[in-house]
Amino acid sequence: MNLWATKSIGALRAEAEATGEHSLRRSLGALNLTTLGIGAIIGAGIFVLTGQAAAQFAGPAVWISMIIVGIACTFAGLCYAEMASVVPVAGSAYTYSYATMGELVAWIIGWDLVLEYAAGAATVGVGWSGHLVDLLKNFGIVLPASLTNAPTAWCTADNVTQAVAACAHSGLNLTGALLNVPAVFVVAVMSTILVIGIKESATVNSFIVIFKVAIVLLIVAVGLAHVTPANWHPLIPKNTGTWGSYGWSGVLRGAGLVFFAYIGFDAVSTAAQESKNPQRDLPIGILGSLAICTVLYIVVSVVLTGMVPYAELNGNAPVAYAMEKVGAPGFIRVLIDIGAVLGLASVILVMLLGQSRVFYSMSRDGLLGRWGARVHPKFRTPYISTIFTGVAVGLATGILPLQLLGQLVNIGTLLAFVLVCAGVLILRRTRPELDRPFRTPFVPVVPILGIVCCLGLMATLPGDTWIRLIVWLIIGLGIYFGYGRRHSTLQRELGAGR
Repeated sequence: MNLWATKSIGALRAEAEATGEHSLRRSLGALNLTTLGIGAIIGAGIFVLTGQAAAQFAGPAVWISMIIVGIACTFAGLCYAEMASVVPVAGSAYTYSYATMGELVAWIIGWDLVLEYAAGAATVGVGWSGHLVDLLKNFGIVLPASLTNAPTAWCTADNVTQAVAACAHSGLNLTGALLNVPAVFVVAVMSTILVIGIKESATVNSFIVIFKVAIVLLIVAVGLAHVTPANWHPLIPKNTGTWGSYGWSGVLRGAGLVFFAYIGFDAVSTAAQESKNPQRDLPIGILGSLAICTVLYIVVSVVLTGMVPYAELNGNAPVAYAMEKVGAPGFIRVLIDIGAVLGLASVILVMLLGQSRVFYSMSRDGLLGRWGARVHPKFRTPYISTIFTGVAVGLATGILPLQLLGQLVNIGTLLAFVLVCAGVLILRRTRPELDRPFRTPFVPVVPILGIVCCLGLMATLPGDTWIRLIVWLIIGLGIYFGYGRRHSTLQRELGAGR
């Protein structure tokens, strides 16, 4: 077994150009791909994390944290754009790694992407449930807590000391709830839409994107009229004595927190085989969505911290709080809740899309069960992998706590970014003659900066997050050596050629 065997670029391109009832339907244009990226990025980050990062870490300088993350993601996005134009096949970083660094590395990153997208969808599903509950309260509808919360909670020693409800001891605790029903419901609905068709999924996502971007612009328009410049001073408050709480260390720590808000543009590349002209449209979708969302995040950060003192933005709904504090009309606060609910739904849709396409690609290559690569004869979608993903994510969303799910997402995404940037460096050296419809500028500087920035953000994450990633990868390696390498299509082709 050659664990470092790479998959031919020619073979990958042939797979991408295949037609017939067993191939995915090419329905997406550049606009569809851009809205997919926006749909994945604009969600909890703009409605929640912006205020929390300001209150806890960066102060009014949270917009600088946004710029730092935007720059780091731009480096990675430029590398994604080149790899997507060279290898326009479903699977994103998994496929790129298979073409550049070999099967073992491809498995590791594929398994990592499964964690990123599944945990991301589950995390946002829990957030969607919370926002729906708040929205319904505006109309006098109160859902029972036992059906809107997870039956488990993840607690730290500080939670126990502070006598936080449901935290009898450190680690996993029981809350007394039965199931987070709204969270399971939204995952089931989004999975059903994905099974029915990629074009239908893109249409639903585009509608949601138009609505939530309009609400973000409304927030900015209303907020500008209530900005008090004194709230921006000092721009970077003095450090409280704890690393990461204000000062420049706080700006960097804030960047680590808001990175979650930027996750999603990479999911655009998983739809490569469903794009009409992937070599042209994928770079547009990746970089276009990233640029639009970065501008929106920066503008909202500036306006929000100008409306109210940053220390008051530490709640679960800082934007809605700021609107209430400045006396904005009640209907605007309701629209914000509606925008959050719809916005989070589109994030779930794109995350499930990414996870199911990575699962489909790994199954197609024989590394996972072949059933995962089956394409529906009518809808032309990988329906089995989509249903499997929906069931697994639905269970996680319904029973696992938000704290545990959220910590698994950032580190998995950053690792994927590191490997994609490395892939550009490797392919430029090993295959300089390849046709590259999009070329990352200033190579090797941009990929190296992307690697350094992403590793730096990984270093800000807690140690237990690293432990969970390592455990997940060990489980994955056990599956690979126990099943994947024995059923690998590439390994069988190499064996037959000897």
